Amino acid sequence: MTGENRNLFQNRYQTAQTPVSSRLPGFYELPIGQRREIVMGMGRLDRGQTHALGDFGTLTAELVDVFIENGVGTFAMPLGIATNFHINGQDVLVPMAVEESSVVAAASHGAKLARAGGGFQTSSTAPVGTGQVQVFLLEPCDYESILSAERQNLIAFANEGHHRLLARGGGAQNISWRYIETLKSLVLYVDIDTRDAMGANMINTMCERLGKRMQELLPCEVGLRILTNLCDKRIARAHCKVPKEALSNREFNGAEVVDRIEQAYLFAAHDVYRATTHNKGVMNGIDPVVIATGNDWRAVEAGAHAYCCRTGVYQPMTRWWKNSEGDLEGEIELPMALGTVGGVTTLHPTSQAALKILGSPNAQGLAEIVVAVGLAQNLSALRALASEGIQRGHMSLHESNLRLAQQKGAQRH
Repeated sequence: MTGENRNLFQNRYQTAQTPVSSRLPGFYELPIGQRREIVMGMGRLDRGQTHALGDFGTLTAELVDVFIENGVGTFAMPLGIATNFHINGQDVLVPMAVEESSVVAAASHGAKLARAGGGFQTSSTAPVGTGQVQVFLLEPCDYESILSAERQNLIAFANEGHHRLLARGGGAQNISWRYIETLKSLVLYVDIDTRDAMGANMINTMCERLGKRMQELLPCEVGLRILTNLCDKRIARAHCKVPKEALSNREFNGAEVVDRIEQAYLFAAHDVYRATTHNKGVMNGIDPVVIATGNDWRAVEAGAHAYCCRTGVYQPMTRWWKNSEGDLEGEIELPMALGTVGGVTTLHPTSQAALKILGSPNAQGLAEIVVAVGLAQNLSALRALASEGIQRGHMSLHESNLRLAQQKGAQRH
């Protein structure tokens, strides 16, 4: 970027008082301070929130002790901004907390490609999580008739004390069950709409209360009472279309790249070894946004990979195909248990700033943004793999890491 262009870029975004396009060419070339100023304007952050975003040690000793046990300090992770995202007609800047070179650049590039076709269209189901109550019957009984007669009473019992949740349209929605012959165990499945909370503590609390109630209804001992991270009723979806012209490069024309990306997807669909790495690339985009917003990336990972096995064969998280016009289309569908209130999301200042940058979405909106980022990340990776190779861009961005490592090695010797 020339000095003149740099000044024009800085003047345009430093003075912006309202959100502008997430298309920010040259953003990566600006000093960190300038990038923060741009994000402050577009995300409508106040100075305190900008400080929380840019401070390299935002947690207090008190917060460390609240978050974990035996705390001795913090472990810093870089926070970057993925640009170019256009989701459901709105421009979005996406905070990503990640330590790996090329991840933020790849997400931004994938979003730029999708932008050429109108961006991402997303949808989601209600934020319903599921808990399990395991029951061991001590003697034969007609549990089917008993539970069927008591279903509505059990739902009402689970919802007792959750008046604020019920007022917002949440709470226990349904109870189902099945008998696992191998374990000689009856298992209840409790579906709970947790609204804007991730809901783990809420679901676990309801399951423990229902476990006590089951001992009053059935001759039984109660086993585990806990949520499942396979929240297959809490689904987020994203779709994009990329015009073939946007995919051309020095090695291949756009139509050839479309064919090669489709073949790369089919490789993953028919080979579990390839599917594993394909999906790791998707999670390269998803995890950093989940981390930046203070959510449980381990739960998201577990649910996503389990969902990929729902047919009995591990499958790719995304699907890509050539449409009738010869353009590329892609989609993703994953369970996504995220929250925008409660826990770390509420207490961590950087997570609060990250959510505001995203436009202060509710839980469903956040889930939709997250899967769109996963789809963008996968698109960028497949385009590179199917044409020039993954290492060209990755290693060029990784060179600074290598130089710094060499310098530190030389200092030690």
